[in-house]
Amino acid sequence: MKTITIAFLMLFSVSLFAQTNTELKDHYEAYYKQMKKQGDVQGIINAMTHLEVLEPSVARRDTIAYIYLSEGQYLQALNTIGVEKNETDSDINVEVKALALKNLNQPKMALEHFEILFVRNPNVYLAYEMADMKMQVNDLVGAKLNIDYALTNVKDEDKRAFYETKQPYETSMKAALLYLKGLLKFNENKTANVDIALQLFNEALAIDPNFNMAKISREALEAQKAQRAAAEQKN
Repeated sequence: MKTITIAFLMLFSVSLFAQTNTELKDHYEAYYKQMKKQGDVQGIINAMTHLEVLEPSVARRDTIAYIYLSEGQYLQALNTIGVEKNETDSDINVEVKALALKNLNQPKMALEHFEILFVRNPNVYLAYEMADMKMQVNDLVGAKLNIDYALTNVKDEDKRAFYETKQPYETSMKAALLYLKGLLKFNENKTANVDIALQLFNEALAIDPNFNMAKISREALEAQKAQRAAAEQKN
């Protein structure tokens, strides 16, 4: 009799738990819809996190991480899906890892995920970002490959945004790539390649005379060149 009673109680508990679980799921699905209607991003995250606890889903975790990324909460995004490189991850998952790590100033780790994205969908925008980060980690050979690919495939209508001024602006992607190539040449040899770098900056400015980063870099190199010439004259 005691055994039957225990078995009954266990069955009742399982049934009650299943019912409660279903009710909670229904509640948070309704809560999610309401938060979405109100445009409450944190509410959406909270609702989806509760649903993830009740019914784990890889796709849902990827979505939560993407929302965190969109809100500039990069650590939270990575805490949701991790930083490990996995060839079977969804495109959203890999993109979140790549961009979150880039924004957290972890170019070497970010590049692992950018490489996966590039294999899946090679394009000039990814190539530019990868070249920029490879220069940061001193992979100049890899940066050159990405720049060469991008210059071969760039279209006249392609644009690239820059944010170093108070007011963000766009410039021609071809101009941006020529500017990046100028930086690469300078980094390859900071003495012998000054004129080559200046020529590339001038080519970028010929396309877009208002390209602020190219102007700043050209002025810096011209000043450096003038200082070196003055020092040589003294000697």
